Amino acid sequence: MKTEKQQISENKTVKVIAPARLHLGFVDMHGGLGRSFGSLGLCLDELFTHIVASASPDVIIQGPSSSRASVYAGKILEYIDEKQGVKMIIKQAIPEHAGLGSGTQLSLAVGTAIANIYGKVLSTRKIAEIMDRGVRSGIGVGAFSMGGFLVDGGRGETTEVPPIISHLNFPEAWRLLLIFDINLQGVHGNSETETFQNLPPMPEQTTEYLCRLTLMQLLPALAEENCDLFGAAITEIQHYVGDHFAPAQGGRYYSQTVAQILPWLLEQGAKGIGQSSWGPTGFALFANETQAYQALKQARDKWQDESSLKFKVCRARNQKAEIRIDNIAANNNLKLKNI
Repeated sequence: MKTEKQQISENKTVKVIAPARLHLGFVDMHGGLGRSFGSLGLCLDELFTHIVASASPDVIIQGPSSSRASVYAGKILEYIDEKQGVKMIIKQAIPEHAGLGSGTQLSLAVGTAIANIYGKVLSTRKIAEIMDRGVRSGIGVGAFSMGGFLVDGGRGETTEVPPIISHLNFPEAWRLLLIFDINLQGVHGNSETETFQNLPPMPEQTTEYLCRLTLMQLLPALAEENCDLFGAAITEIQHYVGDHFAPAQGGRYYSQTVAQILPWLLEQGAKGIGQSSWGPTGFALFANETQAYQALKQARDKWQDESSLKFKVCRARNQKAEIRIDNIAANNNLKLKNI
């Protein structure tokens, strides 16, 4: 006979839609004040990881990124000491190793779904700790739990997940043009860990400048919706961060094709440019949708022979991940659950 707990779990279907993010760089890779990294990032709309999950005797996962999802499912089930498994369908997944936060969003989506199925109360930050995510940056966790434009406070000696210290809504009118190089994957896994270990510290003067630029230009420009000043600050930060990582990625940007396009987009009216995380995805900021789509058309025409390139216009997302619980026993009552 099934226990009451098993019956309740089996009556739940949980849907999680987790958004992609841009990682816009680190402001302190010197660490002289006892904290390192300090990240900037932005939650994106239109690029998601979408899963639907329910209780199952075994772990059964179908869809893109299913192997990674199985690992994450095993971690959370072990942590909550649950002997049952999960049946999960991944309906959509953020492209892997493209600099868009696919691993963190998948892990948080899987962990959140399973915790809800089995009635466990776990914060997003705790799930990230269980999944070994957010080691250097808290942007992915922040994108999942609040959306918008984010700054985290870096990692100290006792930090598990870097805390979000600034959270601002991104202007609805502004648009991002994303440039994908589908033939490349950014540095990830053990290679990423080794790269961070081998990189020299960022000069203290550079760190001081980036922190000042963030506090006294980037964030005020965003608060006042000044796209020109915000974009100029992003471009400047990206130049310094990209040059610091150049020994590991072969230049300021990982994809040499993307590296050609980004300065050209500035000439077409982009307010700011850069690379998300390790790339290869690049981005350009535009003040409105019309300008972004005009640049998209021009870029496609100019690089039509580059089959590896894909372009997409998207807006920022000022909302957190979506979590819906369908309780079959309660007349299929669909309700939204806060994180």
